[in-house]
Amino acid sequence: MERSLSMELVRVTEAAALASARWMGKGNKESADQAATEAMRDVFDTVPMKGTVVIGEGEMDEAPMLYIGERLGNGYGPRVDVAVDPLEGTNIVANGEWNALAVIAIADKGNLLHAPDMYMDKIAVGPEAVGKVDLDAPVIDNLRAVAEAKNKDIEDLVVAILRRDRHAEKISQIREAGARIKLMNDGDVAAAINTAFEDTGVDMLIGSGGAPEGVLAAVALKCLGGELQGKLLPDNDEELARCRKMGIQDVNRVLRMDDLVSGDDCIFAATGVTDGELLKGVRYKGHSGTTQSMVMRAKSGTVRFIDGKHSLKKKPDLVIR
Repeated sequence: MERSLSMELVRVTEAAALASARWMGKGNKESADQAATEAMRDVFDTVPMKGTVVIGEGEMDEAPMLYIGERLGNGYGPRVDVAVDPLEGTNIVANGEWNALAVIAIADKGNLLHAPDMYMDKIAVGPEAVGKVDLDAPVIDNLRAVAEAKNKDIEDLVVAILRRDRHAEKISQIREAGARIKLMNDGDVAAAINTAFEDTGVDMLIGSGGAPEGVLAAVALKCLGGELQGKLLPDNDEELARCRKMGIQDVNRVLRMDDLVSGDDCIFAATGVTDGELLKGVRYKGHSGTTQSMVMRAKSGTVRFIDGKHSLKKKPDLVIR
């Protein structure tokens, strides 16, 4: 992949964030998601790559754009798999909460898992705890392993987990062990990334969330030297058939980093839509908007944080071709 793609992808996530943040706190998640999707799709036309969506807004008959199998880019440059979530956290934006992101991940063609749209059980940790956790192990064992790897007591750990009824038992086990919990209404991509940054105060993510989001988070953690393990959770025969159609025959197998994103190179880019532990959300004033983004590449290990100021008068449709 061309290293210049890193900045090109930031342009795409910036546009999606600027478009969707107008809907922050207005209680309309559908319009926020539509705005992000349309802006992201427009800017993709200017990116020098031959991309194919492997994780997107749905199948061709379900989504008008950024659907699975759609071709992205201007037709020049490397052939890449593309995973997108134009607005990771539609409810977050609708309610004006924390950690909504516009997200893109790419890898060389054939290197991203074509994750079906279903739940995935996950565990994610930062670089210090790589190789120390096991998705199939009891919660207490993983807590002990992370605490030892980070030279902390279990009582010092913070575990991020989605606020869902299905997580009641895990939440009880974490609290019984003495660790602290950061409950999230949505947004487990941001939470997984946070495990790789000491300043966020998050040591581990556990629990089930979307499988596509699991792949996006895995790309980010590969760039950061962290780890995510996942196991697909098909809920019916139709979902089981989709797994097999996508080449996943054993749904009980723990998917590790090389299963989720293979090869030695990938790029991850995200722009904050609302404020979070790592990224500030979009700010508007008059005819300008400010953004904060991050972009990282696995091959080089480079992580960049980028502050942008955008003239919405000169670039009203967020694209200059």
